[in-house]
Amino acid sequence: MESSRRNYQNSAFVNDDGRSTASTVEISATSSVPRDNTTDPEARKSPEERATWGKGIEFLMSCIAMSVGLGNVWRFPFTALDNGGGAFLIPYLIVLFLIGKPIYYLEMVIGQFSSRGSVKVFDLCPAMKGVGIGQVISISMVTTYYVAIMGITLRYLFDSFRSPLPWAECRTDWQSICVASSQGNTSKLVSPMETDGLPHQQPVASAELYFLKEVLHELPNIEDGIGLPNWELVLGLFLAWACVFFIIRRGVKSSGKASYFLAIFPYIVMGVLLVRAVTLPGSIDGIYYFIRPQWGKILDPKVWYAAVTQCFYSLSVCFGNIIMYASFNKFGHNVHRDAVIVTSLDTVTSLLAGFTIFGILGHLAHEIGTDDIGTVVKGGAGLAFISYPDAIAKFKSLPQIFSVLFFLMLFVLGIGSNIAMTSCSVTAIRDRFPNFKQWQCSLLIAVVSFMIGLLYITPGGQYMLTLVDFFGASMIALVLGIAELYTVGWIYGTDRLCKDIEFMLGRKVGLYWRLCWSIITPLIMTTILVYFYATYEPLTYNNVIYPSWAYSIGWMITAFGILQLPIWMIVAIIRDPGKTVGAKIRGAFTPKKNWGPMDPLLREQYHKEIENDLTPRRGQGVWAAIKQNIFG
Repeated sequence: MESSRRNYQNSAFVNDDGRSTASTVEISATSSVPRDNTTDPEARKSPEERATWGKGIEFLMSCIAMSVGLGNVWRFPFTALDNGGGAFLIPYLIVLFLIGKPIYYLEMVIGQFSSRGSVKVFDLCPAMKGVGIGQVISISMVTTYYVAIMGITLRYLFDSFRSPLPWAECRTDWQSICVASSQGNTSKLVSPMETDGLPHQQPVASAELYFLKEVLHELPNIEDGIGLPNWELVLGLFLAWACVFFIIRRGVKSSGKASYFLAIFPYIVMGVLLVRAVTLPGSIDGIYYFIRPQWGKILDPKVWYAAVTQCFYSLSVCFGNIIMYASFNKFGHNVHRDAVIVTSLDTVTSLLAGFTIFGILGHLAHEIGTDDIGTVVKGGAGLAFISYPDAIAKFKSLPQIFSVLFFLMLFVLGIGSNIAMTSCSVTAIRDRFPNFKQWQCSLLIAVVSFMIGLLYITPGGQYMLTLVDFFGASMIALVLGIAELYTVGWIYGTDRLCKDIEFMLGRKVGLYWRLCWSIITPLIMTTILVYFYATYEPLTYNNVIYPSWAYSIGWMITAFGILQLPIWMIVAIIRDPGKTVGAKIRGAFTPKKNWGPMDPLLREQYHKEIENDLTPRRGQGVWAAIKQNIFG
């Protein structure tokens, strides 16, 4: 380790006056090396000793618990089915190789190297601090509705102890269009003419009506408002937030210990459910339906877009969570190994979840007597709260046990992901206000998020959840994620990043990583953004158009997140001590003087080696700088 640091060669140099230049394009030529921002109060603070994971394995387990979540269980199977089945795996694996894995490793590296959270890490380029702030805003909004889903999951978990399962039977107030889901009653249908004279209504499974009418009390639209929260879901929301607070109240000291259970337990349950699934009649047909390739879709741009978005959100990249977790690592921890493990395991988990879900749905189709398994599949939350409960209700023995296992697994997966999201917000606040105690900050965020989360458990809550997910998560994360890639890859510099890795880990960085960070990954992400806006259509929920006020709220949420980028860029330029406008701009795009390893001795050595490496490159031309940045 020490020898690698002595031999470390960096891609920037420091001038005699303390300013520095980098070896990338011209904007980097004066902006990629530490400089003294003495007007910034944060720069004058002596850093407190940062907490670290008790063991390196706790970091790995926490990353697994974060990245392996609800998106693997209900989003991936339906997305794959809807985009070519087995053929979808080809673009998905390519995207994982070119986008998911490079970004995951990049965020681990910059978090561990600097020991800074997702906002402070942009000390590497103060002008781009808005990227980190915008990502915290985005992940905070995701947190509020994610725990609301956990509240619904708890409602189903408690209902799973009842016999018969409450969604297995039709109820008197909606029996006229209901097909009972209970075992031995799969074909019973009460005539739609019996009560309300609606002969053209389609029969609906009792599991679906239970979800919509008993759990959500869902409204047909939100023209007249979203209604009041359901008290049973309020209790579930409270318990979910209590679990999150209890686990993160002491930071990584407590969440690290919980990570073992949060990461391992879902795999045990998934294994039990998979074994049960493949022993059911019709399960093989369901699995084959899931993996059957539709080769005609492989060249469809929508399929590739779906692959990118699935990879993007499944791994939780560009939200700040990975940077935050890595910032608590010991300097020198092997994050390269962890990045490969987590990204690979995430894909394997998605496939296992697909086999499990569609094995059981194949059994559901077999019990109903249909060969078209697609007719029993619901997308998104419907897969977890309608299709799967409907299938479990048809189990001929002990359906309660498998229902409890499934919803307990969902809850644990959701909690594992939400701990990372909430911790990201807590870390960003405590990095800025270090005197704010961990438990106080955690409690504040839990209480505020609980109050906001009440919106999502109203009769119009699913409309609001879909709205915030689209405008507050998807749109913000995509734009700021691209800004993050260009900031690290070209303003800070891919070559310098690679030298940082060599200094920290003592290993050379291969051409694959260099090409992805500098060209391939940012280019693909930019293409996806262009495609996203070129094919944009107004958001709907269950084919219901939102009222104009809802779209206004959505675009305001997006603007609030994305506008952090120019706002904090202007603030950084104004705060910079440079004497001229040009000097202020160059300074704002230059790392702060205290950028580098948190340990003072390591940071001093790091800065000396920067100077030794970059001094010979002064006056380098643009094309030479570009080549240097990409290839080293």
